[in-house]
Amino acid sequence: MLTLCLCTARAGSSGPPKEAIRLWPSVAPGDRGDIGPEHDTTPRGPDGKPKDNIIRLGNVSVPTITVFRPPRSKDTGAAVVVAPGGGYHILAWDLEGTEICSWLNSIGVTAVLLKYRVPSHRDSGRSAAPLQDARRAIRLVRRNAAEWGIDPRRIGMLGFSAGAHLSALTGSTVREAPYERVDDADALSGRPDFTILIYPYLPTEPKGSVNLSPELPVTKDTPPAFIVMTQDDPIGVEGAFAYESALKAAGVSCELHVYPTGGHGYGMRPSTHAVTTWPARAADWLRKWGHSTFPPAGRPRSGIGIGAEK
Repeated sequence: MLTLCLCTARAGSSGPPKEAIRLWPSVAPGDRGDIGPEHDTTPRGPDGKPKDNIIRLGNVSVPTITVFRPPRSKDTGAAVVVAPGGGYHILAWDLEGTEICSWLNSIGVTAVLLKYRVPSHRDSGRSAAPLQDARRAIRLVRRNAAEWGIDPRRIGMLGFSAGAHLSALTGSTVREAPYERVDDADALSGRPDFTILIYPYLPTEPKGSVNLSPELPVTKDTPPAFIVMTQDDPIGVEGAFAYESALKAAGVSCELHVYPTGGHGYGMRPSTHAVTTWPARAADWLRKWGHSTFPPAGRPRSGIGIGAEK
């Protein structure tokens, strides 16, 4: 299984991705242009070589999406917007971005890699600008669904750490990200149809309790979720339990996997920890769910066939 995960993580998609698409035709809402040029912030040693094998994008002020299409023979018509993590300070671009897109392509899903604005501006809140970017990204995918061969009713969002927090916020119908309408895409829903949250930051109140913070409201219209955590994650596993409990109370389906070890920030790179087999569990979840339309109370239905023959 670990070998399989490694192969799918490193495998390329069926062809080169489309050119990155700017989310905003001009300056992003509220952008002040004062953070400097975008660059890789990965720490380097005296010899100039990176200290680890992770690309960390910083100073992102021009948010984009890049579309990675699966092979035509595998294409299920589903799509997932991928939100890398990085504490709303940087984006772990390959570990939690491009490698995840390759895996999604391998199971027949169109991957849409979101480059959202970081670092956050303290005066506007850490997730304010990223949430605008995420909702705009979902809307653009829906507007271009026919051109990109996507079912507009099967558009999910997958995030890691802060990117998972962003995915959960984007799924909320209560938390909005107001901005002036840009075009006809902004008349469409900015809510994903399902979310996949990997080692998510899900705040509780008080901290360390199993009571979900009001910052992350859950209702009957919150999308079904697949969640992965470990007991030794320094973020704390309590948030995952709180979110699962809130979804259950709202009548929304959730599949939560908690592993004993693995820590944080592993992406889908294999290790001796069982948690790195999560892609296989996520693929199973997608296969058994009918994401074309969700019935009331989040009850599962058959139909999507992700990773299977159409």
